[in-house]
Amino acid sequence: MMQPAIYVIDDEKMVRDALQQLLSLEGYEVTCFADANTALSRLNRRFSGVVLCDINMPTMDGMTFLKQVQQFDSELPVIFLTGFGDVGIAVKAMQAGAYDFFEKPISEALLDSLQRAQEKRQLVMENRALKRSLASSSAPGVRILGQTECMRQMVALLDAVIDTPADVLIEGETGTGKELVARYLHDQSARSSNNFVAINCGAIPHDLIESELFGAKSGAYTGATQSRQGKFEYAQGGTVFLDEIEAMSPSLQVKLLRVLEERKVTPVGSNDAISLDVRIVAATKIDLLSLVNQGLFRADLFYRLNLVKVLIPPLRERKGDIALLFKHFCSIAATRFHRPFEPVNPELLQKLMAYQWPGNVRELRNVAERSVLLGQHNALQFTPQNTQVANELSLAEKVSFYEQSLVEEALARTQGNIKAAMALLQLPRKTLYDKMTKYGLSRTMFLEDPLGEESDKS
Repeated sequence: MMQPAIYVIDDEKMVRDALQQLLSLEGYEVTCFADANTALSRLNRRFSGVVLCDINMPTMDGMTFLKQVQQFDSELPVIFLTGFGDVGIAVKAMQAGAYDFFEKPISEALLDSLQRAQEKRQLVMENRALKRSLASSSAPGVRILGQTECMRQMVALLDAVIDTPADVLIEGETGTGKELVARYLHDQSARSSNNFVAINCGAIPHDLIESELFGAKSGAYTGATQSRQGKFEYAQGGTVFLDEIEAMSPSLQVKLLRVLEERKVTPVGSNDAISLDVRIVAATKIDLLSLVNQGLFRADLFYRLNLVKVLIPPLRERKGDIALLFKHFCSIAATRFHRPFEPVNPELLQKLMAYQWPGNVRELRNVAERSVLLGQHNALQFTPQNTQVANELSLAEKVSFYEQSLVEEALARTQGNIKAAMALLQLPRKTLYDKMTKYGLSRTMFLEDPLGEESDKS
């Protein structure tokens, strides 16, 4: 857990030092500022803490500071301190949006107010995160499924750079979804209206890859009867995804480095460079740094690509997402193959959790499709050396699987009727929805019409 944060703003050093010591002992992460302008430059809507501010200061007083804060975040708690107990100022401050107002010296009441303000700020931040998550899940384009902490951190990193021009390096094992992550970066960004161009660097013949990427003028080489637009130019304003970047030849690595540095490309056989506005997303299933150390990949290109590095965890390290992903893939397969969606057997879920998934998410999707086509008893065709004993699962995991099966059974019996499922399970609506979200369930999975055209009967 991160320490709750407090920004202290006071022009008197002695007051700042006293507050720093006291609030640190109370468990807060304290940052002190001698003036409001400096503190203001550090604040934004992502600040998850509370501001404790002196109201009488030179240059910018507390009231002016509060007005500035209100312009970008009206829900950021600002608590005022003053050396003068003026009721009129206190009333004015509260009307302007201050969270609270206290007279110096520090009292127990101030500490209580700080705690309440911190709790309120935490609720605000959680609510905003939930709204962003809902907006992302309902927005068009690619979405990334996963509720484990490692996936939350990965998506948070992607969202932090999604609308920046920064190039991205994606590293992950085969089948983890590197192209999915690249498409997420494109589809959720301002570049989504332009082209996403995927290039497998290991699949294009060496003698053609340069013209494929950079284009070629007519007559540039034997057989070039007409000019050819390269992939980089075709992706203008969009995204170029270079998969298996480790397979790129040393000579092409040099030319790619120049493109990245200059943001220009020169077609084969031409002397005229074309300016580019593209984001480069490179992907590798191998640790590029190890290839650099072996002299098999250019160090300068690696460091140029490594501005933002995204590590996709293998499925065996995010087992908390297996049930969610499996049901998602089963739902898609049921619609695709015109088969009913069946609640997943708890015994099957235990086996899915015990497997090590060398093929990662791609392998899981194949198993889900096999389950829909051939039945759950034929879904698993694993070798013994890759399977652990299901009894090694913890009590909490077994209880979770049992709870899942009960919720799925109720939804299946009621054909996705939320109100009827609530009655069967004797659960309030919010609790049922929370459990459905936890286990990756949707009422549309259990409708007679697999496309979910029926209206909600709740």
